[in-house]
Amino acid sequence: MTIELEQVGKRYGDRQVLRELTLDVSTDTCYAVTGEAGSGKTTLLRLLMGLEKPDTGRIRLLGDYKYTWLACGAVFERDALIEELSAVRNVSVIRKLTSDKAAREELVKLLPAERTEIPVCELGRAERRAVCIVRALSVPADLIVMDEPFAGMSDDERASAVRYIMDRKGSTPLVIAMRERCEEIRSFKNIALS
Repeated sequence: MTIELEQVGKRYGDRQVLRELTLDVSTDTCYAVTGEAGSGKTTLLRLLMGLEKPDTGRIRLLGDYKYTWLACGAVFERDALIEELSAVRNVSVIRKLTSDKAAREELVKLLPAERTEIPVCELGRAERRAVCIVRALSVPADLIVMDEPFAGMSDDERASAVRYIMDRKGSTPLVIAMRERCEEIRSFKNIALS
């Protein structure tokens, strides 16, 4: 599966966010989209997921003629967690095939076991992001996109999260947006937005 962006542009009112962006996202590729707030990182992710349409240029899904949309595993900039549910339930609720036991087994790779059973509204920022990462990687996906997935994490927590992501993603293409590249994703192809 390849996603091809050809000369894509996106504008919000008078503000041009993306201009003539060309990009191929294919199996086994990892991208780091970097830039300051307002540079178009989130917009690019939303375009890749089909949540927005470009104003100029086009986005094509290549390969199988049956693809009209993509299944995406996503970490949004805002957590989008169900506040009163535990971390375990936030992961298992998104997919009928994911049991609480399976969710717990994945979550303890990034969180202390006792933190997986309390409501996510009681978790810290880094813990919440860990829940979002596990949840995004718990569904079959054609593409994985993550918007500021490491917000609030220490260097050690971020390194563990990156190892977890790379272990779980398999050959699925991955696009991570963040303000600046961290050491753990230096090998990713970089898309610098301004």
